Order: sequence, then structure tokens, then C-alpha cells
Amino acid sequence: MGGMNADWLSQLAPAHAPPPPGWWPPAPGWWGLALLLGLIAAGLVYVVRRPPVRLRRTALRELKRLEEDTNDDARLAGELEHLMRRYAVAVYGRETVAHLSGSAWLDFVVAHGGKDLTGDAGQALLRAAYGSPVPADRTRWLKGVRGFLGMRR
Repeated sequence: MGGMNADWLSQLAPAHAPPPPGWWPPAPGWWGLALLLGLIAAGLVYVVRRPPVRLRRTALRELKRLEEDTNDDARLAGELEHLMRRYAVAVYGRETVAHLSGSAWLDFVVAHGGKDLTGDAGQALLRAAYGSPVPADRTRWLKGVRGFLGMRR
């Protein structure tokens, strides 16, 4: 083998593995996944923390509890009146709602979804809520309050 020296192999550097890949910067797929997870988290926070929806959900839960637990018509009327007032103050503001009473309050409730509380049903609810004995129309009361809170059945 014409002049080749076997000694040349000993002059080469020893074999070694390449360095392990770094973790930064991540591959494009990881950036996409991080963006997607961030959007999902922001969407969940937005849905859960929206005040009007949260208020409505809470009020409807309380309405359901009242519907199931309250057998006394006068007590139910008082609780429904109180629930509607609290909801109206929270949603529409104290300046808009606090001064309303009697027919003006009922007109406000009807104008904002409580269509079933028109006429005698609304008047009976108010009278029962404040202690006057009246024939109860629980079905219309509950339906009217549910409409005012934004849920139609």
C-alpha cells in the first residue's frame, strides 16, 4: 500500500457524541400549543367572571332554591320581591331602582322581562310580600321572576 502509514489514525481526535439539543427556543409546534392553551384559559376566565352572567346564574340558583323550599305563599312572595330587588340593584344600579315602588316598580319589572307580573299577578305579589292576605298565583309569580332574571321557560 504505497506509502500509507497506519499511524494517521492515531492523529485523529477521539470519537464523541454531539451535544444534547437545548430546550430553548422551543419548536414551532410548542409555540402553537402555548398560544392555544393561553386562549382557552383566557376564554374560560372571561366566561366564568362576566358579572352579568354570574349575577344571573346566582339569582336563578336562588330562585330554584326558593321554588323548591318555600311552601308559605307570603314568605315566597317576600323572598321573590327581595331577590328581584337585589338583582335589579346589582344589574341596573341603585340610582335607577332604589326609588321605585308599587306600580312604578312593577312597570320596571315588566319592562325588563317580567311579563307575567302584569296586572293582578304583580299586584298580588307585592301585597303578599308586604303582609296582605291575597290569593297566591305561584306559577305566574315564579314565571314572571324567571323572565325578569332573564330565563324563559
